[in-house]
Amino acid sequence: MKALPTLAACLSLAWLPVTAQADTLIVVEDRGGASALPYYEALNLQPRADATTPRIEIPRPPANAVIESDMLPVRSMRLSPGEVARRVIEAPGLPPLFLVGDDEHSRAWLRQRAQHLHELNAVGLVVNVASAEALAALRALVPGLLLAPVTGDDLAERLGLRHYPVLITATGIEQ
Repeated sequence: MKALPTLAACLSLAWLPVTAQADTLIVVEDRGGASALPYYEALNLQPRADATTPRIEIPRPPANAVIESDMLPVRSMRLSPGEVARRVIEAPGLPPLFLVGDDEHSRAWLRQRAQHLHELNAVGLVVNVASAEALAALRALVPGLLLAPVTGDDLAERLGLRHYPVLITATGIEQ
């Protein structure tokens, strides 16, 4: 029975060198290189003693509420009215959306597909529109659907689009 306490004492003493070294830094690999301090200083994250470094002001949101007409006109330089070939895409989880503009081709397309767009509960992005009145006229063609003025250049680039009107779903692009 006396061997058991001696064994426990030996086991606890075996860890003594490891715990004694735990406070020291062990360098696993050092590839050299330059200090990153100048990059952090350039970010000006902490105030400095010298006043020669210009301060970066954080933009503040406007005091007044932003209204939709402040976002107009919307111009998408990479998109214009035209024909779009149907193609398959794989975008799981993408809710149905459509791109239109303030032009006769888009207005005719909205009139023809209004019911289908409602069934899909699609969201409309108006990628070219000059005024609040023109946007209201487009909304009158598809009451109950969300139509938001948004530049479509980034989306056009990502999806390889050059023309609208177009319906984009998780499985395809079609006109």
